[in-house]
Formats: sequence, C-alpha cells, structure tokens
Amino acid sequence: MAGEKKFTLFALTWPIFIETLLYMLMGNADTLMLSHYSDDSVAAVGVANQIVFLVIVMFDFVAMGTAILVSQYVGAHDEKSAIEVAFTSISSNFLFGLLLSVGLLLFGKPLLQAMDLPAELMNEAYSYLGIVGGFLFVQALIMTAGAILKSYGYTRDTMYITIGMNILHVIGNYFFIFGPFGIPVLGVKGVAISTTISRCIALIVIFVVLVKRTCLPLSLPRLFYLPMRHVRNLLKIGIPSAGEHLAYNTAQMLITYFITWMGTEALTAKIYTQNVMMFVFLFGIAVGQGTQILVGHFVGSQQYQAAYERCLKSLRSAIVISIIMAAICYVLADPLLAIFTKNSEIIETAKTLLLLTIVLEPGRSFNLVIISSLRAAGDVKFPVYMGILSMWGVSVTISYILGIYFGFGLVGIWISFIADEWLRGLLMLWRWRSKVWQKKSFIQQVETA
Repeated sequence: MAGEKKFTLFALTWPIFIETLLYMLMGNADTLMLSHYSDDSVAAVGVANQIVFLVIVMFDFVAMGTAILVSQYVGAHDEKSAIEVAFTSISSNFLFGLLLSVGLLLFGKPLLQAMDLPAELMNEAYSYLGIVGGFLFVQALIMTAGAILKSYGYTRDTMYITIGMNILHVIGNYFFIFGPFGIPVLGVKGVAISTTISRCIALIVIFVVLVKRTCLPLSLPRLFYLPMRHVRNLLKIGIPSAGEHLAYNTAQMLITYFITWMGTEALTAKIYTQNVMMFVFLFGIAVGQGTQILVGHFVGSQQYQAAYERCLKSLRSAIVISIIMAAICYVLADPLLAIFTKNSEIIETAKTLLLLTIVLEPGRSFNLVIISSLRAAGDVKFPVYMGILSMWGVSVTISYILGIYFGFGLVGIWISFIADEWLRGLLMLWRWRSKVWQKKSFIQQVETA
C-alpha cells in the first residue's frame, strides 16, 4: 500500500517549506512584472486578486479536511476508505469550484464595483477576473490533489509541480508583457492567460502523479460518487476551519484599521515588518503541516503515544527554529528593511517590532504545530472556539487599549499579538496534554478477526 512507507518529519517538512515559500514569493510575480508595463494594470490586478485569493482560501477548507481524513485512513491501512475520501473531496471541490467560477463570471463586475474600483481600472480588472476567476475550479482541483499526495507522504511531488507551475507562469508573463519574438503584448489579459495555462498544465501533471503514487482508480463515474459519511466529515473539519479563518481575517482587518489612525508611517512599518516576519513563521507552517501528516497516520493506526510524542518533539523544534530565525532577522534588520525603504523612522520602528517578534514567534509556534496536530487527531472545534475568543477578546481588545487608548502605537499592537499567541498556545498545549483528542478520531478502526 502507498501509505506504508515511513517518513521522517524532515523529509516531509522541507518540501512543504519550499512549496509554501514559492507560493508566497510568486504571489507577487504578477505585480512585479506588470509594474514594468503599467501602474494602472498593477492596481487593477491587485484589486481583482483580493477576490481571487478569498475564493482560493475557501477551497482550502475542503483540502484541509481531505488531508486529515486521508492521513487517518492511510495510518489505519484502510486503502478503500482513503480512496473514497479522495474521490469525495475531488468531486466536492470540483463542484464547489465550478459554482464559484461561474459566480465570478456572472457577478465579477458588480463585485469590483462594490470595492469602489475606479472606472478607468474596471476593464482590465474585469478582464483578469473573468479569465482567472472563470478557471478557478482548476486551482481547487490542484489543491485537493496536492492534499491527497501530501497525506500519503509525497510532499516532494507537490513541491516539484509547484516549481514547474511557477516557472511556466513567469515565462508566460514575460512573453505577454514584454512581447519577445513578435508575440503580441497583452498586458493584464496576457498575465491572466499565463496564470490559467500554467495551472491547467499543473493540474494534468498532478493528477498523473496522483494516480501513479496512490493507484487511484480514476474514472468519471466514481468522481460523482459522494458517500455522505465522508461528506459529513469533510464539512465537520471544513466549516469550523472556515470560521477560524474568518475570525482571524476580520480581527486583523480591524487591527489594521486601528493602525491607520496612527498614520501612514505606522501602517508602512507594520507591512514591512510582517514581510520580514513571513520568513520566520514560514518554518512553523512547514513543521506544522509535516507534523499533521505524521500525527494523522499515528492516530489512524491508534498509536496515540507516538502521536503525542511526535507533536511535542515538533513543537520543541519549531520553537528553537523560530527564536533563532527571529533573532537573525533582528540582527540583520537594517539591511533587510533597507530593501523596502530608506525612511529612518520607519526602519527604527520596524526594528523595535522585530525585537518583540523574538518573543512573539515562539508563541505562534505553539499554535501552528499543536493546532495542526489537534486537527489531525480530529479535535477541530476546541481550537476554533479558543481562537475566536482569544483573537477578539485579547488581540483586538489589547490592540485598542494599548495601541490607541494608552498611545503605545505599534508596540502596543505587537504586545497584543504576543498575548494572543501565547494564551492560545498554552491553551492548545493544555488540550494536547489532556489527551482528550484521542477520542476524536474521524474513522473507526477496522476490526480484525
């Protein structure tokens, strides 16, 4: 069986790190390359991508449930159920993606108008949204197939496919923006075509790899076979995760609104600091996802002590790495921030925030690793409830009290982030040590005679 191969945390994690880094870096590829074409085009694509990224996040809910359920079934050596979940998730995200793609085609212009997009940007933004948004179901399928491959431990395959997709995307952008060899310069429309073609090619490749790696008996009739028990379990994971993401994003939007009261320099310092911090918590994200796969396997095979110890070992590694990386970023703050700005006041403020990040990031590591492990074990509701309470009750509240009312500015905001991450992190650690999650598995172990 494909799932019987043993994987180490490092073997699972480093490809996830590279893949996530590429997604973060390549997310700005259109902006960087279009900046040589037209500033208006950059603005048009930027606004359209806010809608696109929101839809892509919605696809991740099914993908997350897929990763957890398939991991548990692989650990239980229940190949039949793993394949059923794979087909169910592919079908669900395809239908969901197709529905949202059609919705963007029909209502793309009203959505852009609702975002107060200037009239002179509307044609380019709608052109981009129509092409990219109309084919977003392709991205939904890529994410689902990638989640299945990762659950079987084949994280390197998804990394290679991501690298290839991004290379094709950049080449396509170059052709359509700069027009070498007599190729027509299409600007925004060309970038949209490049994005869509690279995703379609990646979709074909990832499904070929998926069938090869997992022996998935791909057939059209099976794609529309949706066992309700698997659909229910996908929703049990996806809906709470959606709530948590919504709570986090809305809390961050409100905090950003507070920061706008502090002035443009404060907002700019916050953005530049978080750009640097991205490379710190990226390690925690990778370790959390790798740990989720292993814990899912252990829980599926009822090796609860192994799952318990794996999470705590991963947590220790993530904390150490986050402290070292945050300290390095602080020491190198001047040259790193000089990439973004020459404003000395912004640099000094950002350096203070990076110093506080040395305290912040270990707390974030608790959440990235332990919440991933709790989800992998089937304990999905507790992190959501505690997350919503802490994000709004601690982070938002303290941000206003310290940042605005007492006038500590961004330092007060960062203290609120620290309080939120550490409170949630310690609550997650308590939950993990309680071992309540051992009774939350989504699967029933197959009894043997």
